Amino acid sequence: MKSLGFKPMIITVFLLLATGLLSGCLFEGEQTLEKMDSPEEAVTTTPETVLEEDAPEEEPSEEGDEPEQAQTVNRELYLMDANGMIVPQTITLPASQEAAAQALEYLVKDGPVTNLLPNGFQAVLPAGTEVLGLNPEADGTMVVDLSEEFKNYDAKDEQKILQAMTYTLTQFEGVERIKLWINGYEQNVMPVDGTPVTNGVSRSDGINMQVGDHVDVMNSEAVTVYFPSQAGDHIYQVPVTTRVQKGEDVYSSVVQALLSGPALETGLLQPFNEGAEVIATDLNNGVLTLSFNEAILTGQDQPMLSDEALASLVMSLTDFKDVESVEVHVEGAEQVINEMGEPLVEPVTRSDINNAESL
Repeated sequence: MKSLGFKPMIITVFLLLATGLLSGCLFEGEQTLEKMDSPEEAVTTTPETVLEEDAPEEEPSEEGDEPEQAQTVNRELYLMDANGMIVPQTITLPASQEAAAQALEYLVKDGPVTNLLPNGFQAVLPAGTEVLGLNPEADGTMVVDLSEEFKNYDAKDEQKILQAMTYTLTQFEGVERIKLWINGYEQNVMPVDGTPVTNGVSRSDGINMQVGDHVDVMNSEAVTVYFPSQAGDHIYQVPVTTRVQKGEDVYSSVVQALLSGPALETGLLQPFNEGAEVIATDLNNGVLTLSFNEAILTGQDQPMLSDEALASLVMSLTDFKDVESVEVHVEGAEQVINEMGEPLVEPVTRSDINNAESL
């Protein structure tokens, strides 16, 4: 009887132990499944680096969240106006990491710039031209590799095309000159009219050249001055490279070139009155002070300096690296008034002119 009572007890204990072990295995198995099925930790990724020069401005959102990045940037493109002059125009472009290549692509006819062109302006590179590569070198040279379509232009436009590319690309920091390649091959001359490009082309080679027949090239130096032009209601400044005598006050020479006016065939406007004379120039800490006689002013009731005259002076003289701003004085006048009737109490910078023109 005792043996019969002992066996059920052993069986009961064995069943209890087996049940507990099985439950433990099942429980552990559930934990393992839970760990395998749980989502992985989120991986944080950062957007691709944007070139600092093209980093878009940030604007606060309406709901007060963190500022969002704008998607556009202002870029200076050199385009051709109705008179065939190469002119800088500020165009708003999509922000891009490949800023220089993008600027060049926006010089192509029938390309992405088409719907952004100001009235009377056109792109200069032949339609279908592709930018195959831009390779900066340590000496400030930018090697520009273009497709075969680049060769499809008229000989009369060769200098204009070269100037537009050069001035557009040299606006970028570190780029001083460009060299031309076509479809991977270096070019010693331009493909249509044979303009030499072996040593590269820089801004010192000029733009919209205006050189008189009687200029002594050996005893003169090239300078760039700006004259106004007009298309509809749009007034803009056109750069023109001319030559002035060496050994003289270069600032006075530049002003004198402006007072002499543009060549008639250019179609540019003369913003200065006949009889206007520059009396003195003085450069101090980046501020160039110009003194004129009263003939520089227009208007009888309230003599003033025209916006076009002021823009020509500032744009032309701030082309020099040591000139940051221009201050205008007039003999016999306590203060100089602009067209808005406001006194010019502060020196005027190039950005002041550009901002005013954009308005």
